[in-house]
Amino acid sequence: MIEPCSKAQGDAHLAEAPRAAILLVALLMAFAPGVLVAVTPIPKATLIPVTPDSYPFGAANHTRIPEDLKAVGYVEEEFLVSGTANVYEWPEGGPAKVRTANAPYVTRVLVRRPRERSKFSGVVVVEMLNPSNLFDLNLAWAMTRRQFLRDGDAWVGITAKPVAVATLKKFNPTRYGALSWANPLPLDDPNHCGTVSRDSERTTENGLVWDIHSQVGAWLRSADPANPFRYSLSAGPSAAKHLYAWGYSQTGAFLYTYVNSIHPRDAAANGRPIYDAYLIAVAASPTPIHQCAGPLAAGDPRRQIRNAGVPVIHVMSQSDYLRAIPARRDDQDRPPDQFRHYELAGAGHATQDELNTAAAPADIERGGRAVPPMNCNEGPRSRFPSWLAFDAMFRNLDLWVRKGIAPPRADPIEVVNGAPVLDAFGNVKGGYRSPYVDVPASKWAGNSTGASFCMIAGHETPLTPEEFRKAYPTRAAYAAAFKKSVSALTKARFIVAEDGQELVKAEANQRPE
Repeated sequence: MIEPCSKAQGDAHLAEAPRAAILLVALLMAFAPGVLVAVTPIPKATLIPVTPDSYPFGAANHTRIPEDLKAVGYVEEEFLVSGTANVYEWPEGGPAKVRTANAPYVTRVLVRRPRERSKFSGVVVVEMLNPSNLFDLNLAWAMTRRQFLRDGDAWVGITAKPVAVATLKKFNPTRYGALSWANPLPLDDPNHCGTVSRDSERTTENGLVWDIHSQVGAWLRSADPANPFRYSLSAGPSAAKHLYAWGYSQTGAFLYTYVNSIHPRDAAANGRPIYDAYLIAVAASPTPIHQCAGPLAAGDPRRQIRNAGVPVIHVMSQSDYLRAIPARRDDQDRPPDQFRHYELAGAGHATQDELNTAAAPADIERGGRAVPPMNCNEGPRSRFPSWLAFDAMFRNLDLWVRKGIAPPRADPIEVVNGAPVLDAFGNVKGGYRSPYVDVPASKWAGNSTGASFCMIAGHETPLTPEEFRKAYPTRAAYAAAFKKSVSALTKARFIVAEDGQELVKAEANQRPE
């Protein structure tokens, strides 16, 4: 079960955000007729040693652009995590109900945390690793690691789909041989569907992910001796005070499903939510709750997030905001409905950062998968700094949870007759703004053509020298306008101050002729 906090910890936690509404909503939903819940169990976790010949897939020092975590005071650890998980049905009008109980599983969990307890903020970001390329991508780390490292936050990545398990097993059969997401239903069971999606198998079950996500969160909060956030104490609670779930693209859709169908059950079972907040990126609707379930119909109320009981930030990129128009909803500031919807003007869905922080190309190939291309027909994937917005959104999410300070609001991207409204430079109007669209030196497209995910990769078309001179008579004029935009957006909390300072320095060296 989740470890109880001390009275002082509990009083502080209650002072940070109202909980009564959270628990009331959770209890009403979770104890609806036919819904039974139990305290979230703590899974078994075993540290996997690293040797010169055996290291984690996607380890920070084995990525396309390797990172030295030791140099910034962080450590990386990998665990085998095992237990039993339910497969669920999700009836309209309520939380999930058990379809098949207690299916054994073994997955892997990657942890990056400050080496010293005194440097740890108490915040843990938990990410179901994105499997859309058929291998694990650490997109929360890719987008927001600057902010995590700056504040001393930890990051935890969970292998979240059987197709990614298959890649791990091929990459290193010895290290990952125990991993299992076996389907608890025999192939001839009447509840077993005859066909599954192209990236799934009938012998495995995608729907184990929900309890895995809950159980990993419960483990991180627990006094289990294997919990790395106990920092090797012989006794005592976890140093993890706040858990924020972060999902991107396919795993953003996972979080849609989780927030609406599983989160209420967990909150009721444990007396409080496992996850204190959610950041859901570039996903417009829930994913099926198990691999035999069909997609939710348009207009189904389960496609909308409301009254989660904890803060939720939902964000779309310029690549995909049009399909999310049905998911647009009003922002709200008070429990149980704390919600922000953002649309990032200029940003691409599939970024350079996600590949630069992914497993090294040789390791991807060793896992039997194709290396995604960095270039599309129009040129390199867009260099638009999506991380700029994600750093600010994450800091604002943390302030919302800990201090009750609501994030700023932003208009959606302007759309007329199904098409975006463009400014004189060809960039979209409205949306979550940045200096790159307010003081542009380029036209930013959210969509490109070519292989793999080029359709949502985006690209950049720099202004011609003539266009640039027409907009900014001198380099000094451009620099002044850019700096003014950074200052205004920082004041409005759309940019973190430290990032803004770096932007001004970087752009001073990169201004076009």
